[in-house]
Amino acid sequence: MLKPIKTEKQYESALERIYILMQTDLKINSKESDEVEILSILVKNYEDTHYVVDKPNPIDAIKFRLDQMGKTDSFLSKILGASRKSEILSGKRKLNLPQIRKLSNELHISADVLVQEY
Repeated sequence: MLKPIKTEKQYESALERIYILMQTDLKINSKESDEVEILSILVKNYEDTHYVVDKPNPIDAIKFRLDQMGKTDSFLSKILGASRKSEILSGKRKLNLPQIRKLSNELHISADVLVQEY
């Protein structure tokens, strides 16, 4: 019987069990596939509670995403305008709502990351 994960040892055991099950040929709607699904939910719940990851700084997120996409600052200039881009990246100017919307759409960065204080 599956139980809530309350300790690090239980967490590690659940991860090991998921790994073992994932190495098999799981059939949809089988007992094993249900077990993986339930264990995954329990593991996620434990991780959300014990391994909280802070949202990145908006400027760092923009720079990281540009790098991931293989884009340069000139791409950002097209979105924000050249003068605004340098002011924003240097921290002299904060993002406004229209800029956040554009960046979210163009760079696929969650708006909740971009609206944070920095």
